[in-house]
Amino acid sequence: MNLHETLAELQSLADEKVRKQHLKNGARENLYGVKMGDIRNLAKKIKVNHALALQLWETGNIDARMLAILILEPKKLSTQEIEQMVSSENFAWAADWFYNYVIKDLPNKEQFREKWMNSDDTMLARAGWSLMSGRIVRAPQGIDIDKTLKRIELDMADAAPEVQWTMNTTLAQIGINHPHYRDQALAIGEKLGIYRDYPVSKGCTSPFAPIWINAIAARSK
Repeated sequence: MNLHETLAELQSLADEKVRKQHLKNGARENLYGVKMGDIRNLAKKIKVNHALALQLWETGNIDARMLAILILEPKKLSTQEIEQMVSSENFAWAADWFYNYVIKDLPNKEQFREKWMNSDDTMLARAGWSLMSGRIVRAPQGIDIDKTLKRIELDMADAAPEVQWTMNTTLAQIGINHPHYRDQALAIGEKLGIYRDYPVSKGCTSPFAPIWINAIAARSK
């Protein structure tokens, strides 16, 4: 499939309910509103096609970018391309897909963590804190958790909302995975109060760090 054919296929799969939901969640107007399952099925049909993926990304269309994430070859992306792609996508769902399908498994991802955490670019900073959260869970050796908690306590309240989300995830993962720091993480969460009143669907856990930490800790007992 070429670019024109792929975009036509995506457009034919548009669902107005999905489009409205994405717009409600902060998406820009450049999207069709394709269900996640339909994007995955189309990716399976196309298989890996790095050149097409780059063309799809350049359209700026959210559905096209989410499809691109599934069919590109991460190892073929240069450092500059990765940073440009992270920086250019501000819709959280697409940004999270890029993190989970591309960045998280890069063998050289550690080069980005502190650099991005300290970036003035909102989406790079958001991804940097996602990388920190991943280190806290999977490979905490060498991470100064005390320093990380202090930075969260000092900076999270004034961070951009997009960055707050992944900083908060880092705070919660510290409390969940490192019992020695649990009381400190709970205290910081209570002090900051971020997401305290976040609306949560029935059966879901609140992103408010103290509730999140206590809920997961209770399940592990």
